[in-house]
Amino acid sequence: MSKPLVSLPALALALAFGAAIGAPAHADNLLVHRVQKEHAMNMPTRGMTMAQVERKFGAPQRKLGARGGDAPKHPVIHRWEYPGYIVYFERNHVIHSVLNTPAGNNTHPQDAH
Repeated sequence: MSKPLVSLPALALALAFGAAIGAPAHADNLLVHRVQKEHAMNMPTRGMTMAQVERKFGAPQRKLGARGGDAPKHPVIHRWEYPGYIVYFERNHVIHSVLNTPAGNNTHPQDAH
């Protein structure tokens, strides 16, 4: 009978390591896909003012409650909800626009203004 090339414990370790690095790779692929989708969409871009966003994209469906502003290092963050995405403003300027996914943006009725 021939001797196995790899011991059973070594094989188990290799399989466990492969599974462990496979999950983050899958998550990275999902993140890359989401970022590519965001770039392909017509959304407000960083630096636009609130007035520019309203002129170009219209009024938001909802203006969510402001957050922050309690300290100089925590500026006021405003969130405007549009169909399919949310725009985040620091004070009066866009800092980011993101896809509105059910798991990613926890908006509540008490946030609506």
